Amino acid sequence: MPQKPVLIIGAGVVGLTLAHGLKNAGIPFIIFERDAHISARHQGWAITFHWCLPFLRQLVSPSALASLEAAQVDPECGSTNKFVFLNLATLEPKFSIPPTAERWRVNRGKFRRALLDGVAEHVHWNKHLTGIEMRDQHHLDLVGGVVASFSDGMTFEGRMIIGAEGSDSRTREYVAPGAHLNTRLPVRLMGATVSLTAVQATSIRAIDPLLFQGCHPDTRDFIYASILDTPASNGSRERGKDAETYGWQLMMSHLSETVVDRQKKLKIETNSDDDKEELSENAERLADVKRRAENFHPVLRDVILAITDSTEVHEIVVQDWLPTHAWNNHGGRVTLSGDAAHAMTMYRGEAANHGILDAYKLCEALKKVDSREREWTLGHAVSEYEAEMRERTSAAVLLSRQACLDAHDFASLNEDSAVLKGRAVRQG
Repeated sequence: MPQKPVLIIGAGVVGLTLAHGLKNAGIPFIIFERDAHISARHQGWAITFHWCLPFLRQLVSPSALASLEAAQVDPECGSTNKFVFLNLATLEPKFSIPPTAERWRVNRGKFRRALLDGVAEHVHWNKHLTGIEMRDQHHLDLVGGVVASFSDGMTFEGRMIIGAEGSDSRTREYVAPGAHLNTRLPVRLMGATVSLTAVQATSIRAIDPLLFQGCHPDTRDFIYASILDTPASNGSRERGKDAETYGWQLMMSHLSETVVDRQKKLKIETNSDDDKEELSENAERLADVKRRAENFHPVLRDVILAITDSTEVHEIVVQDWLPTHAWNNHGGRVTLSGDAAHAMTMYRGEAANHGILDAYKLCEALKKVDSREREWTLGHAVSEYEAEMRERTSAAVLLSRQACLDAHDFASLNEDSAVLKGRAVRQG
């Protein structure tokens, strides 16, 4: 009897990477994505891969790896530049984080498209998961399998379901009903993709050629900024030097006192719509970003104040989810990975790295089951994966949560602060 496919819910970075690993292992799979196509929604900005790179290399083919590496925002800066934490009032570095042995800063949209190229024929688009049903062994049509139902009325049978659809995972809701909601943190975060002229880019890249972060000591406003593309990668170089542009990722956040008060009352375990304070109009969001930039050093302030009115500013809900919640994996037939399993804030830049390692661990678990070298059942293999993943990422979620708060407290920052811990070298 042909082996039933693994059903992957979500065609994001983790789901697609997992698919590559399964493909290379000869394990059949199908991917289901809620969006109508790969460009249906804002694709995020850039993400940093560092300690997960050895695992990524084992999941994808050499040709796919070359395409993924080409998605770097600026390969020349990838592994050479330090990561600085600045005083935003003076632009003086308070800390300098040395580069790891290897680091890729990639454009998420380009990276995801490169991943899709190798598995596109296995992706079903516009598939909204609505239900999961276990089929027990007495069903002759599916021995110990699982059925996924979708909003269009279609159902698919598989060997197991892996939820990789992000922090608002329907798969998580199925396996952990009543405990699936994210924890909203007392921080408001805005993000924008900004087009810089060559002159503006020169002043920004003088701070750091690739990326930097910092906090204003008085207002406690935080910034994370990164180059997204260069004239060489975005094609503007072909139009002449005067027409060259750079893509710039600007993330700005601040503590929200209103949310703080509510979180204290509700013990920070809420995800109700009443807690959402997003500014409804793009103009309001942009105005808020510019107002906060007024206190920054003129080099940074002037670039932010020059952002055009047509620039889209997104408000991102800062939230996380601890994988310590017990869930029933139904004998290994349903599990979680990536943000679905351990949503964490962006303030340590580790979420994608843990997601890639999840994909690697899951592939290794399934290969053990199929090798039949030991008495490995699917339930045994998946439970072992979940135990390792829970231990590894529970600490990471909490560290990223603390980093989110530390990032807005310039005066208290030190080498042991979660936003810097294990990576910082004090300047002066």
